Amino acid sequence: MKKIVYTFIIYLFTTQVYFAQDEGAYIQKSVQASEIKLNWMPTYKEALKKSKKQKKPILIYFTGSDWCGPCKILDKNLFHTEKFKNLADKNLILLEIDIPRRLDIISPIKMIENKSIQKKYKVNAFPTLMIVNHRGKKLAEKKGYVIVDYYYPFLQSEIDDY
Repeated sequence: MKKIVYTFIIYLFTTQVYFAQDEGAYIQKSVQASEIKLNWMPTYKEALKKSKKQKKPILIYFTGSDWCGPCKILDKNLFHTEKFKNLADKNLILLEIDIPRRLDIISPIKMIENKSIQKKYKVNAFPTLMIVNHRGKKLAEKKGYVIVDYYYPFLQSEIDDY
């Protein structure tokens, strides 16, 4: 009987140590990702106004934040990097159009606005990155997830042409 109790205690201890290490790694990754704050515009109209005023193109990021696996990878590997932050702060106006499945992620009014913009630009693939001018005219787009390093030449080319 003692053997069973000791085995059970050792089992509990080892699983606790294992899960504690995983949780620590998760928390550390979350802290690193949350340290980089991008200046996403709250509305499409405000993004257009700021674009006109600052003479910068708008990068619209169409995402399904709670269900789209490639969107989650792109968010982590592109948008939460210092390299992207530096590029965006200098050269882009950012607008995220989130189409989540969970209704508690964004307000109903924001969902209506986002769906309207999605329909306007006929976006059916997620993620989609789109560059538009201050009038809302589409200049370029990249659909689906590709290797993160491929986004930078695309973005830089559009910035240079603007």
